[in-house]
Amino acid sequence: MVRALAEWRSEAELSAFPYASVVDAYQLVGKHFVDRELLACLAELRDTLATLPGDPTDQELLTGFLDTALDKWDERYDYQTYLALGLLLGPANASDPSDQRAAQRRRDRLTVQLVADILQFELDAEAGKTERLPLMRPDARIVSKRCRLGLRAARPALTRLGLEDPAAAPTPDRSGVAEQAAELCRTVRLDTRPDEQLRLELSMLPAYTIHDEYLFIRVLQCFESTFALLAEHLTAAVRGLTEGQPVVAAGRLDAASAGLREAAPLFSLLATMRIEAFRDFRCYTEGASAIQSRSYKIVEALCRTPDPERLDSAAFHNVPEVRDRVLAGLPTLDGALRTAEADDRLTPEGRETLAQAMEGFSTTFVQWRQTHYRLAARMLGEERSGTGYTEGVPYLRDARSIPVFR
Repeated sequence: MVRALAEWRSEAELSAFPYASVVDAYQLVGKHFVDRELLACLAELRDTLATLPGDPTDQELLTGFLDTALDKWDERYDYQTYLALGLLLGPANASDPSDQRAAQRRRDRLTVQLVADILQFELDAEAGKTERLPLMRPDARIVSKRCRLGLRAARPALTRLGLEDPAAAPTPDRSGVAEQAAELCRTVRLDTRPDEQLRLELSMLPAYTIHDEYLFIRVLQCFESTFALLAEHLTAAVRGLTEGQPVVAAGRLDAASAGLREAAPLFSLLATMRIEAFRDFRCYTEGASAIQSRSYKIVEALCRTPDPERLDSAAFHNVPEVRDRVLAGLPTLDGALRTAEADDRLTPEGRETLAQAMEGFSTTFVQWRQTHYRLAARMLGEERSGTGYTEGVPYLRDARSIPVFR
């Protein structure tokens, strides 16, 4: 691998960087055990990257990849780099949140691509077509269950994208489910652009070589995509209410609720992960914890300003950029509502429509928290700590009771 990098450096053409070889080297042993000579070579490359000629897009991609690949080397390994969110999602809320259709389409495309990639990996592993993450392979029953749940999770996004749903006529037969999953993979692959496919491949750098970590990473990436969309919906809802359009605000809240409900089947898919497999590979993910999810904290903070004790807890100290936005006065739906009521800018009908939407979102959000807690408790046990030096299950248990709105 080091030789391949040296050969590339002699040409130094950014678009020809040997991504596949580097990813293979990482997946062969897991990021935690990558050869230090390779890491040193990549770090040296990063130091001179700005001097290399090439297209800015290629420069941005390689920079993002090295940021993810060298996180353990730099001792800054965390949730963002573990999931390669910079490669998949880009800067948080970089787009115009008022463009609801474009935001939904981005999330839908990424969701079906991630789910299809999960299913392709499961099918390939079962058929002996891949040597990636070879430890603790699941049995045929679990693979079939994952195929069925993956098809279910992808269906709403497939429909909106106008892609053929291979599971439109469900079959209880295991071989039939596998065929439907394979057809989904083919459908999505044909619809995926080369640049999207490359980013997908670069975003899979597991910490170890246990099979189920692949599923774990991809499902968490799906959740992060969902919360990034929710943040755009809530930002637009705040803007709508501020501009005296409670119906617009309610519509975006309803869309956010729908997005969370659609993501719920992903929990069922994640629950097929074996407890012993999860506990084995999480030994190598220390430092990366969901408490560091920026998108989740932005969603929480857009609903209402967190209480001082919450803002001064590990929950927000683990996402300092979000905490800084809150301290700088991040507009919230709660605040916009109080201002609109104080200025008498809401009709009774508008107030009722908004109240129903807020109640609906609050209920759905609390249900999501509860499901997350139950799954974590099952995987870790009630009193087990989380990764990233967090309180883990006790933290999730307490977080369930935090009011979404005042």
